[in-house]
Amino acid sequence: MADEVILLGFWSSPFVMRVKIALAEKGVECESREENLRDKSPLLLEMNPVKKQIPVLIHNGKPVCESMIIVQYIDEVWKDKSALLPSDPYKRAQARFWSDFVDNKIYSLGKQLWLSTGEDQEAAKSELIECFKLLEGELGDKPYFGGETFGLVDVSLIPFSCWFYGYEQWGKISMEKECPKLVDWAHRCMKKESVSKSIPDQHKVYDFLTEIRMKIGSK
Repeated sequence: MADEVILLGFWSSPFVMRVKIALAEKGVECESREENLRDKSPLLLEMNPVKKQIPVLIHNGKPVCESMIIVQYIDEVWKDKSALLPSDPYKRAQARFWSDFVDNKIYSLGKQLWLSTGEDQEAAKSELIECFKLLEGELGDKPYFGGETFGLVDVSLIPFSCWFYGYEQWGKISMEKECPKLVDWAHRCMKKESVSKSIPDQHKVYDFLTEIRMKIGSK
């Protein structure tokens, strides 16, 4: 009997994109269900009663929550194809460290850049660029953060590439100038079907987030 895999999410969420990419890398068929985040479904509230957030992966009726926990769960369950974590314990620990760095820094700083103005926005821009430069240092001259193979850190970070255009517009910066290695890496990742089919157009994301910013500013 085939696995039943359901993903509760929302199209613009980079955390949901991570899960879609991991599933696609493994060739796992999944039913994606879009949530209305202002009117969450009874299923979402039942499957994630603690945080009531997306994404939630429901595998044969059992929920798994939090995007990077889900990605590692996918890697462990469907382990016969496209390993996302290295077998070496040290390299595995390093991959988890940098994925955690992305989780703790990139989204929050990008959100601050998107929603703030003045000095707060300038501070967010400076720290975000600094974080991207640290990630560039970790990437080095490797094709992917996982070396020759697309791995956990790549899955963690690549969804935020659809915010790059937004960073440039809100922060008046050039990603190509500030972080050329990261931009090249993003282009390389986007050549993978698992990535290109899971990440929306950056202009669509920018328009959506700009609309939210305008609504917040008008209140």
